[in-house]
This record gives sequence, structure tokens and C-alpha cells, in this order.
Amino acid sequence: MTQFVITGATGQLGRLVIDVLLRRVPADSIVAAVRNVEKASDIAAMGVQVRQADYNQPASLEAALQGADRLLLISSSEIGQRTRQHQAVIDAAKRSGIQRLAYTSVLHADTSVLALAQEHRETEAAILASGLPFVLLRNGWYTENYTAGLPSALSLGAVYGCAGEGRIASATRADYAEAAATILTSDDPAGQIYELAGDSAYTLSDFAAAISTQIGQPIPYINLPEADYRSSLLGAGLPEPLAALLADSDTGASKGALFDDGRQLSRLLGRPTTALDAAIMAAL
Repeated sequence: MTQFVITGATGQLGRLVIDVLLRRVPADSIVAAVRNVEKASDIAAMGVQVRQADYNQPASLEAALQGADRLLLISSSEIGQRTRQHQAVIDAAKRSGIQRLAYTSVLHADTSVLALAQEHRETEAAILASGLPFVLLRNGWYTENYTAGLPSALSLGAVYGCAGEGRIASATRADYAEAAATILTSDDPAGQIYELAGDSAYTLSDFAAAISTQIGQPIPYINLPEADYRSSLLGAGLPEPLAALLADSDTGASKGALFDDGRQLSRLLGRPTTALDAAIMAAL
């Protein structure tokens, strides 16, 4: 029986991947590799194996991968530490004899102007250098990155950003999770690179208009200089690294970094990606 390991399994994306896998493979063939085992009690209750694995503790990684065949490396959330952490996972995967490593990278990682793309480029290079059979899942933007700001937009009466008229081809975490599970359980040849994004794109003006339609009152989009938008995020209580990341990503969107019209994601899913209106409705 093929054994699948999901790193970061208690994270928002990881939990969704586990949910999809449970519909496709036996629960005892899934390993949830997590930093805090206690946080995964609900996952263990479904029959999934839970193993402690800390990106900062290489010995724990090798133990978590014992007997595994396929690995989904979900990128770490610790910006600035990710290249080192991912290298530790890749090294453990090589020592453990992993037969396929799938990695959640970022859309057009090789050419992206996004600041967050650098660590993804470095990780992709490490995966290629490892000689492991791999699949790169270059995920576009999560629609939730914007719908998470709905409470703020409703209280302030506007959507703020610095994306200009940049088009954003986002999809929901559930869409990306289903694609990851599909790739992980597929027997397609290794070495594939998937540019994954939503079927349709929108500007933040479009996003604000979609909110307005659903709530029945006008919510405009107000475009700010990047520094001002970053300051507003800091003022809202976001930590500096996250505020800087979001502001840089909006600026990147204005330059086309969050746009792709190849529809590789919906082809993997065998269905359209989740529409923006549906994602807003769910968030509201």
C-alpha cells in the first residue's frame, strides 16, 4: 500500500489536503506530519497516522518519513527561514527513499517579481539538485487572502490595496488542496511543473464591486501607494513581515504576477475553479 505524507498537516491547506485524500485512499495510508501532535487529535481520530515533524529538527523529519512513498511538502509559513527548512525536508526525503516529492511553490516562481518567490526559487533549485522524482505545484493566490479582509472592508466601507488594475487569477484553498491530492495520488510522469490559478481573473475594483452587489451597498476600491498600504496593514495589527508581504504582493499583482490564464488548475480538478462570487458569499 502506497504511503502518503503531508507536511504542515494542521495548517489551513494541509487539513484540506487530508480531507480530500480520505475520500480517495485508506486513512491508514496517510501520514500527517505536524509540529504539534496535540493539535492533530481530530486528524488522528479519523484513522490517519500522526507523526511529529518539525522543519527545524531534521531528525524528526526523517522519522516522520519512515516507510513513506510520496511526500507533499507544503511550504513553511516562516518567511526568511523557508529555504533552510525546506532543504532539511528534502534531505530527509532523499535519505528516506521518497519516490515522489510534490512541493507547493508560487505561480511562475522562476520569473515572478514577488518578494516571496525568492525562497520558492531556492527550494525548487534544491529539489532539482536532489535528484528526487518531483512535481512542482506553483500555486497562484488564494482567494481567501482577500476575502479574509471582508470584515475590515465592511467596517471601513472600502477595500484598500495597492494592486492598481492588476488582474488576479486566484482560486480557493480547497481548489489547490484538491489539485495537490490529485497529483499526489496520480501515476503521471514525475518532473511536471504546474502553473495553477483560477479560471477567471479580477481586479480589486472588480472584487469591491462584487462585494457591493452581494451586500447591496457601495464598497469602493481605494488604491494606495505601497508604503501607505503597508502602514495601514500595520495599523490594523498585522505583524511587519506579513504587512510587507501583502503590500509587496499587491504591487506584484499590478505588474501581472498574480495572473495566469492557462487553466491548468481546472483541468487537474476536472471542473471549474471556485468563482469569486461564491467565495465572497461563503466568507460573508
